[in-house]
Amino acid sequence: MTSLLGSTVGSAEPAGPTPRPTTSPRGQGGWTVFLLLLPAALLILGMFSYPLLVAVWRSFSYPELGLQNYQWFVGSEGNIAILLRTLWVAFLTMVICLALAYPYAYLMVISGKRMRNVLLILVLVPFWTSLMIRTFAWIILLQDSGLVNQALGLVGIEPLQLMRNTTGVLIGMVQVLLPFMVLPLYNAMSGVDPKLMQAATSLGARPSVAFLKVFVPLAMPGVLAGSLLVFIQALGFYITPALLGSPTEMLISQYIYAQVSGQLEWGRGSVLGVMLLVAVLVLLAAVAALGQAAKRRTPAVVQEGRA
Repeated sequence: MTSLLGSTVGSAEPAGPTPRPTTSPRGQGGWTVFLLLLPAALLILGMFSYPLLVAVWRSFSYPELGLQNYQWFVGSEGNIAILLRTLWVAFLTMVICLALAYPYAYLMVISGKRMRNVLLILVLVPFWTSLMIRTFAWIILLQDSGLVNQALGLVGIEPLQLMRNTTGVLIGMVQVLLPFMVLPLYNAMSGVDPKLMQAATSLGARPSVAFLKVFVPLAMPGVLAGSLLVFIQALGFYITPALLGSPTEMLISQYIYAQVSGQLEWGRGSVLGVMLLVAVLVLLAAVAALGQAAKRRTPAVVQEGRA
């Protein structure tokens, strides 16, 4: 019995060190993330980067290699006027959307759950309707003999020119882009702690002062996000300006279509797109610089509340 136990103990080998895995968990996670992001990266390269590079190349190479397309753009006052008009209409659209969306989003925040859901549904309804159908509906409403002018005639007001001008374009674009301003504003406003407003008023600040000094700075990220979404999308609108606007006040999207489709000037159409992109990048850089400057001037209390 003793010999049997001794042989058993003697045959037991000491446990060695645990072998390391050939691949670390961090490496496996990195490859997993890479494989998950690969389809999206390929989609971005194929659907966005490649067309942009083609447009930039054609602006230099069509009909022949050189800078003639850029000389044509800079040498024509009409081209500069169309670019500035496009930027101005996009800016006005952004400002009007902000003026309408800010109180609407604030009403969503302070309303009860049922009322908030109703207001949210009203914002989302335009997404369920085709852009073309909405634009034709505005034609019926805004034309010279449309419902709006008929209603104005009933109260003794002369008919207004609401189509074939910038006014009609702004009305149509604001209606389409308003949800893109409301939703970022609501998201930012709903994240503001109401106790901060109560603390400000308890320290002697009037409600209006507390709103301007506490609530508005904390909701500023929503303002910037919504403004950028509306402004950038307004720059590329084509259907609404084409149907509600005038050929004498065309925007750059209509001008690009006329150059490429009507005159087959691929180089000139490409340079128009490139110059619009450059203008947008310059404006975005300016907005980013202003945002950083405003962030440095934001009081410490607001910074802590935002965090």
